[in-house]
Amino acid sequence: MKYEGNIIRYGDNVDTDVIIPARYLNTSDERELAAHCMEDLDPAFRSRVRKGDILIAGQNFGCGSSREHAPIAIKASGISLVIAKSFARIFYRTAINIGLAIIECPEAAEAVSDGDRVEADLDRGVIRDLTTGQEFRTEPFPPFIQQIISAGGLVRAFSEGKI
Repeated sequence: MKYEGNIIRYGDNVDTDVIIPARYLNTSDERELAAHCMEDLDPAFRSRVRKGDILIAGQNFGCGSSREHAPIAIKASGISLVIAKSFARIFYRTAINIGLAIIECPEAAEAVSDGDRVEADLDRGVIRDLTTGQEFRTEPFPPFIQQIISAGGLVRAFSEGKI
């Protein structure tokens, strides 16, 4: 599992109400959710995110409610990977369940800057900042998580017999 994209950076305690404001929870349409992803925190998010970009954040990313709308909005916006110092546990599991790649790497989350170009090889557990040349190590994704993400989520992985 390899990812490469430009970094969009946020800080600590980005909660699910900021990722997708509650006023948009009356839909499950992925495009509609993506259109409002991060709008209260970063009104420019929609115009600057490109398919394949990587979101990087501080501690406790995804805290708040356990609704699936938040990771769906992130994934549908074009973000391919989220790297953070730490994740709220329910958000972590929900993100994996819907097929959004997320990984904890405190060193990368601390060092990588907004706009940097990053390459992540999650089979090997290596994150490289192509802008600065810095390299960071993290735990590789276990094979079962790789299968879930590659299939596009837990339901698809199960229905396709991949897990």
